[in-house]
Amino acid sequence: MSMSSPDIVGILENTKELDRLRKEQEEVLIEINKMHKKLQASPEIVEKPGDTSLSKLKILYIQAKELSENEVTVSNILLSQLDSLLPYGPTGQQRRKLVAEGNDQKRKRMKFDSDVIRLSPSMRNQIEAYASLKGEQVAARVTAESADKDEWFVVKVIHFDRETKEVEVLDEEPGDDEEGSGQRTYKLPMSCILPFPKRIDPLSTQEFPPGKHVLAVYPGTTALYKATVVSTPRKRKSDEYLLEFDDDEEDGALPQRTVPFHKVVALPEGHRQ
Repeated sequence: MSMSSPDIVGILENTKELDRLRKEQEEVLIEINKMHKKLQASPEIVEKPGDTSLSKLKILYIQAKELSENEVTVSNILLSQLDSLLPYGPTGQQRRKLVAEGNDQKRKRMKFDSDVIRLSPSMRNQIEAYASLKGEQVAARVTAESADKDEWFVVKVIHFDRETKEVEVLDEEPGDDEEGSGQRTYKLPMSCILPFPKRIDPLSTQEFPPGKHVLAVYPGTTALYKATVVSTPRKRKSDEYLLEFDDDEEDGALPQRTVPFHKVVALPEGHRQ
């Protein structure tokens, strides 16, 4: 199939249009982030009579949404133009992969403080889920990335900041070795928080099968350690797992301990203990 110059011209025009849309998006996102910073620094500004911060922000959001929708439209046109020129166009799946890879590159270019604009529905749901944890107990990793071991404790969520996506938590029972007694608060990224299963809803809770590695609250403490499932609540017709904790040897054997299902979570990837 020969490739005619009008086809190429059409493709080049659309790639230019795509670049223009992306540059405009970047400009709008910079403006949005300026507004976010301003509102974060002085949230009381919106109370002042005649202040238009929120309506300006809304206009910027609408612009960003329209630009993003236009980008999708132009990308789809480009795909069909390229498809018609390829003798054997890539299959739908390969094509989606190519588009996804292109979008990954784009995301790397657009490193902005705020990801609000490009939130996928799943990310939005995740944010809502974290926002609804206020007042609840969760598992939290309180050690830095550089630490030799990951330490997880039961803490209470005090606040979730949607802007920075940080969860403020309270360690209600700090250990005796902590400097100074009393409760301690931490601000942690979402990746350091694992919600516990709902105590009132055992049936809809995902059950970890025997042999599975999990993170569980060690009986009589507020610390979580890696353990292996020996038997499940359903099997035992109770609301407790039977677990063997790593490094929990007594007389050369691992004792089996019971832990309520709502104090057991999936073992995070790359857990160090």
